Amino acid sequence: MATDGAYESILCVKPDVSVYRIPPRATNRGYRAADWKLDSPDWSGRLRITAKGNVAYIKLEDKVSGELFAQAPVQEFPGVTVESVGDSSRYFVLRVQDDNGRSAFIGVGFGDRGDAFDFNVALQDHFKWVKQEAELSKRSGDPEPKLDLGFKDGQTITLNLGQGKKRDKPRPQSSGGFGLLPPPPGGKIAPPPSPGLSNHNTVPQTGSSVTGCLLDLDSSNCNTVVQSGSDLWGDFSVPASSLASGPPPQDSSTSPDWIQF
Repeated sequence: MATDGAYESILCVKPDVSVYRIPPRATNRGYRAADWKLDSPDWSGRLRITAKGNVAYIKLEDKVSGELFAQAPVQEFPGVTVESVGDSSRYFVLRVQDDNGRSAFIGVGFGDRGDAFDFNVALQDHFKWVKQEAELSKRSGDPEPKLDLGFKDGQTITLNLGQGKKRDKPRPQSSGGFGLLPPPPGGKIAPPPSPGLSNHNTVPQTGSSVTGCLLDLDSSNCNTVVQSGSDLWGDFSVPASSLASGPPPQDSSTSPDWIQF
């Protein structure tokens, strides 16, 4: 229903429309424009569609003076107030009303199909808006359900706390406190030293220079310097008893790189 004091807006204006007196509908098959006298319309003028509140008004007015010829209040679309004919998309049947509430059915037609399309779309858009407004009003009137975030009787919750990243394990070290060394060049790996050689250090010599002991040893412990041209890992096949008395004497003229401590 229209609301008193509501603003009236214009939805559509078509400057050329024809009005026909139509015979009563004899059957339920609907109206047919072919049954009208299309060559001689009973009235011609302009058509305006206005909206006031939820109600749309189809007004037939004089082209020059704007005097109202008839109007049809539309409260729903599609409905009995506006009906399409069965044989054309340019003609419609309107139920018009006067100020006393009397109604009559008349036929209206547009000379252009585009005007008929605009007439139809204007009514569709208005009542689509009416439907949306009704849904919004209904939602605003209904209180929204409150969320119950409390625990029910007997309800528990499990928290899965992620463990921290595992720390890298320290690299194992040798008994002397040094880290593991890569294998020597050529793929040679020194066998474990015999018990008799546990207190001796073998130091490779480069050129004629002598390298000192890596560890501070007792004065009774002797150091063996290996010649750079021989096997750097030493000969472990010599029994420990023979090494205890010191390295075998060698001719200094033939082996100048050996130095006796």
